[in-house]
Amino acid sequence: MKRKNGKLLSHIVLVVLCVIIIYPVFWWLGAVFKTNAELTSPDIWPKHPTLDNFPGGWNAITGYSFGHFYINSFKLILSVLFTSILSCSLVAFGFARMKFPLKNFWFSIVLLTLMLPNQVTIIPQYVMFNKFGWVDSYLPFIVPHALAGGIGGSFFIFMLVQFIRGIPHELDEAAKMDGCTSFGIYWRIIMPLLVPALVTMSIFCFLWNWDDFLGHMIYIQSIDKYTVGLALKVFVDAQSSTPWGQLFAMSFLSIMPGTIIFFVAQRYIVEGIATSGLKG
Repeated sequence: MKRKNGKLLSHIVLVVLCVIIIYPVFWWLGAVFKTNAELTSPDIWPKHPTLDNFPGGWNAITGYSFGHFYINSFKLILSVLFTSILSCSLVAFGFARMKFPLKNFWFSIVLLTLMLPNQVTIIPQYVMFNKFGWVDSYLPFIVPHALAGGIGGSFFIFMLVQFIRGIPHELDEAAKMDGCTSFGIYWRIIMPLLVPALVTMSIFCFLWNWDDFLGHMIYIQSIDKYTVGLALKVFVDAQSSTPWGQLFAMSFLSIMPGTIIFFVAQRYIVEGIATSGLKG
């Protein structure tokens, strides 16, 4: 009896905690359809729902529609994604299949960078990119990923190395007997077999770079190059009243790509990580 009462009490506590945690999210969803007059109400759902926040927010920034910032975000993310896939897979192939001096040492250095906080590298990176003249461009994001760096680069290399180690070496030997070079083995043998891990990597790369508000705010200065996250910042003006309803509506649209990708591809995320961890 005491055991049942203990389980019941624990479930009640968990339900209460879930309500407390989820309440702000539901209030935000309700605020998307509220007028500015109703935003001060603690009610979750508006009494008079409206869709005016969406067209108003879409064209709220003078000279630009919100679609312009969507296009900027996708141009940046797809460039980063393409370069990251090529560079990280190539580096992972080198660590998993090639023999060179101090290989284990350099792989340990790559793993150590996983424990390096991003805040430590922000200032030196900004100073370096500023000297290169890359500030107010997308190069500070694209070039590091093209060199197997950037957000999640070390993690992607580790994940792909683990996956490649599980691919039989006999495939490499057979390809060499047919006259295939090392790069040919990477491109024709390893890359097609890497597709499950690359799908997982692509999902993480998209989500992490889409949500990189701090990095975009540091390097992108012209409003013409703003991404979705930076466009939301334009709505908040200390000199005038903020159109909170429009801001909430556009923030709802801004999270839709990541939300859709997560729910559609969450099975691939779990399977990709689990498979990579078991390989080798």
